[in-house]
Amino acid sequence: MKFAKASLVLLVLQLVIVSTVAAKYLYQRATCPRVWTRAAAYDPEMVMRGRYLNLQLTVDGCGSTLPTAKDALFSRNLNGVPNGNNFSIRSANTVWFQAKIAVKDNKLIAMRVPESDTTTATQSVAAWPGAACDQMRLANAVDFYIAEHATDPTRLKPGQELWIEVTVPPKGPPRPLQLALKDNGAWKPLAFQ
Repeated sequence: MKFAKASLVLLVLQLVIVSTVAAKYLYQRATCPRVWTRAAAYDPEMVMRGRYLNLQLTVDGCGSTLPTAKDALFSRNLNGVPNGNNFSIRSANTVWFQAKIAVKDNKLIAMRVPESDTTTATQSVAAWPGAACDQMRLANAVDFYIAEHATDPTRLKPGQELWIEVTVPPKGPPRPLQLALKDNGAWKPLAFQ
């Protein structure tokens, strides 16, 4: 069977495109910051499903500001002066804002970007009513693919937490690397073969 020149050129072009994307991801995995953060199972309604976990990542927004100061509730001392930077969400509704995601002090942090700044790559962050500032979540979930017959790690028992290690590229959402289960303080990385 003979291949036409056009078929061979198309095959080489497709291989170059796939190889370029793979090389970019490998480079970012080696050079971009990595961090462990808590993950929450999120189950969207999708017509097509694969064998994957859909996870929302927890981000620390304590060093950030909310779109309006009325949404933040700071703890105060006896004189009414705020104690530190930690706050909780006072709003009755979920507070949404755009933020730049980064790694600082081994935490995944969210720094709010003003609406007027259209040049910075941002992610949507959700601050739930009553939640602490270090328990905000990225609005867009990440997918973590697992083996077909693997046990679903999102079905947690009391005292367990699901954690995920991610790479934080300069643009775009964090990219998942591996999962771990924290069970009453004991750390157990999960392997899916």
